[in-house]
Amino acid sequence: MSESTDATAAGTGKADKAGVTDRADAVDAVDAAGPADAAGPAGRIAAGYAFTGPALDLGALLWDGACLPDRQIRIPLAMLNRHGLVAGATGTGKTKTLQLIAEQLSAGGVPVFLADIKGDVSGITAPGVPGERTDQRARDVAQSWQPTGCPGEFYSLGGIGPGIPVRSTVTAFGPVLLSKVLQLNRTQEQSLGLIFHYADTKGLELIDLKDLRAVVAFLVSDEGKAELKGIGGLSTVTAGVILRALTAFEAQGATEFFGEPEFDTSELLRTTADGRGVVSVLELPAVQDKPQLFSTFLMWLLADLYTDLPEVGDLDRPKLVFFFDEAHLLFSGASKAFLESVTQTVRLIRSKGVGVFFVTQTPKDVPADVLAQLGNRVQHALRAFTPDDAKALKATVKTFPHSAYDLEELLTALGTGEAVVTVLSENGAPTPVAATRLRAPQSLMGPLPAADLDRAVKSSPLWSRYAEPVDRESAYERISAEQAAAEARAEAAAAEAEAGKQASKAAARGTGRGAPKEDPSLVEQVVGSGLFRSLARSIGTQLGREISRSVFGTARRRR
Repeated sequence: MSESTDATAAGTGKADKAGVTDRADAVDAVDAAGPADAAGPAGRIAAGYAFTGPALDLGALLWDGACLPDRQIRIPLAMLNRHGLVAGATGTGKTKTLQLIAEQLSAGGVPVFLADIKGDVSGITAPGVPGERTDQRARDVAQSWQPTGCPGEFYSLGGIGPGIPVRSTVTAFGPVLLSKVLQLNRTQEQSLGLIFHYADTKGLELIDLKDLRAVVAFLVSDEGKAELKGIGGLSTVTAGVILRALTAFEAQGATEFFGEPEFDTSELLRTTADGRGVVSVLELPAVQDKPQLFSTFLMWLLADLYTDLPEVGDLDRPKLVFFFDEAHLLFSGASKAFLESVTQTVRLIRSKGVGVFFVTQTPKDVPADVLAQLGNRVQHALRAFTPDDAKALKATVKTFPHSAYDLEELLTALGTGEAVVTVLSENGAPTPVAATRLRAPQSLMGPLPAADLDRAVKSSPLWSRYAEPVDRESAYERISAEQAAAEARAEAAAAEAEAGKQASKAAARGTGRGAPKEDPSLVEQVVGSGLFRSLARSIGTQLGREISRSVFGTARRRR
């Protein structure tokens, strides 16, 4: 983790044990530079980052074409639950910025979650490698660079790729998020919600996708179609769309993501014995061609945390900081209900001690209502090669506070590892916009070797808990069993009825009278009961109450 500047950068303070710096004397550093400079734009910008409490070091101020190592730019640790945005064109250094912030949070005792889309963040658990470029960057920003790795865990979606498998049950995932993954329209989303409501009230646990398929098929069967009639019903056309979407979803390998053991998101909140926060890295290279899936699954993790964590208000440091990479994929094609749920979750999860950073190319990728919740900004360079690029650049400039810089020109001139920064100060007010040359991460800037990654995964105490899938009895098995039992009862009743007919005919021949009217009670009892009545009796006593769901439709009750 980055320490404070050395003796060549007087007045910037010393690093504390938590890995963040106490900056009570940072204002003195501005004054030491001289009254004229302190009164100038660079001095006024630097004064806006002279925090008195623990803070993360981002880098040194850029002003008038020069890097000023005695003007340090920071983020107050207590403000990291105010959410943030890291944006910029491809290749401008967004991933290294995540790594820089994450390793300092870990050293400060704050657990971190990172989504590793391209597979180049796994190196955060290994010490960095010294080199000429790293040494030069450290000199430029007055950084005392020491190779340091972070404690970490590696996860994968359903065990596809390296990592501890992360799974969710369909019941826990909920209808809103699943509708987003299946790309259902509003009407189909409402119908899926009705299916989940039925399964919840009847105690039919939807563990995997075959459970959901079984319930949908039952509800449009002759035996089950009447069950939803009183609350709107489910059309066979809509059911067909949902079933076809599920088939396509399964063809993409999604079967692996739903099942048990279900991942407990409290695992993301762990710290080590020495007080450092564990960095949880979700390895996604194996599923990066399924963006709708992994972006929505990340939202499930966040929504599940929101559901289970207690209210804590403002803390001196967050309980978790969650980095949401490739955020534009989450919002692309999203329904109004989905966007409202995202906005509400982001707005309210702050009071539960969780900070969320969205990582994307331009701020316009994030809806305005969500963008309004983000207090911290690290904006890397943008390109303006096309008219659309130029329009996006102008829109980005308008989202910043008033600045001493010509931001439209600056944002196209920033180099790799440089960014425009504005954060919330300790009193909650935005800091001045500061062009910044960022520090170099102290962990490995690249992927962990495959053998080392596999060894780290297999040696984790969580591996034995989540590695092997479990397929216990759930909706599919219970519906199949009841259907088989109903068919057996119907066959037995038919055989008994046929035997009764034969006996009646024989008796009629013996007495010369016509056959008596057949007693239909047994047959009518079996056929009239239908699959549902038997199913309802067998499951009605097992749950006793409807599963409660959160604003995002995820199950509130811990399974």
